[in-house]
Amino acid sequence: MEVGELKRRFQEFYGKDPLVCRAPGRVNLIGEHTDYNDGFVMPAAIDFFTWAAVAKREDLKLKIRSTERGGSVTVDVAEEFTPKREWSDYIVGVAQQLVKAGVKLGGADVLVHGEVPIGSGLSSSAALEVSVGMALLLLNGEKIDRKQLALLCQRAENQFVGTQSGIMDQFISCNGQPDHALMLDCRSLEFELEPLPKHVRLVVCNTMVKHELASGEYNERRAQCEEGVRLLQSKLPGIRALRDVSVEQLDANRDLLPEVIFRRCHHVVSENDRVLRAAEALREGRLEEFGKRMAESHRSLRDDYEVSCRELDVMVELAAGAEGVYGARMTGGGFGGCTINLVAAEHSQGFARDIAARYEQSVGVKPDVYICTAAEGANEVSC
Repeated sequence: MEVGELKRRFQEFYGKDPLVCRAPGRVNLIGEHTDYNDGFVMPAAIDFFTWAAVAKREDLKLKIRSTERGGSVTVDVAEEFTPKREWSDYIVGVAQQLVKAGVKLGGADVLVHGEVPIGSGLSSSAALEVSVGMALLLLNGEKIDRKQLALLCQRAENQFVGTQSGIMDQFISCNGQPDHALMLDCRSLEFELEPLPKHVRLVVCNTMVKHELASGEYNERRAQCEEGVRLLQSKLPGIRALRDVSVEQLDANRDLLPEVIFRRCHHVVSENDRVLRAAEALREGRLEEFGKRMAESHRSLRDDYEVSCRELDVMVELAAGAEGVYGARMTGGGFGGCTINLVAAEHSQGFARDIAARYEQSVGVKPDVYICTAAEGANEVSC
């Protein structure tokens, strides 16, 4: 949607001109389920955005609408916020965290529009949180830095919505840069921009499936990792998270852990190592090496972390032998959603056509395939 069209829709609903912000979704090149273990990730913001249009009200109410859904939700910023277990919780949770952070939040009319496919693993929720958070801050003349905004939006998802996500999605939505991935240390929140070669494209393949167990399994995986840390601390008392454990230390203390807990920990510990190796390969232009790490990551997510599914595995297997493909893996929380493929630019269009046809033939579902560029993080849109 163009910003002019969003403003026109806002005027139809509310009879006034809005301030507009947008925030991108993301694809994660490597480093899955490491963020909530204080580890390393390498996402890139992509050119799919969620837009938030806002304007002041005379009262203290937030009136929330979406271009994609009927009806509206109204809450009072002077009252206690309560989750409704629906999409508006992401917005109300951000408003709650702004108030807790000391932001003088007035009433506002809100209209959101999302381009990020919901349930695809491209972080539509973080794009929604960040776009609304930035818009409400600007509307009320308040300023916080992008790191604080990312943390605030993460707390909204953890504490109000109830999904125990890590910091990666909100951080890249705030801090993405065109033509770059971002290698993030999820403990210190320090990051390095990693230039993406101009002769490659990020091709995202949406399996079009999302299995219902995803949310509960996500929280269970986090609890299993925390249990692994607790058990390992009897022999490794200095560790705070799986980030602090090497592959050698994990193997040496395998007898402390039940088999399932060991495999969950093994994925996270080995994945952190893969991210560091992949970043080095990317800086040196060794794309075949980078692709090898992507393949290892997918196998680990499938076998050790058990968050893949048949559709994701088929999509990765189809990509692995395709011309011009350096690497392929699932991306996002798992149990459906998307794969990320690093593809030579001259082969990207042909790859997109071929994999769509072959996947539909194999699975019986027509996928969406997006040839993406790395995009800028959240910002106000003036025209």
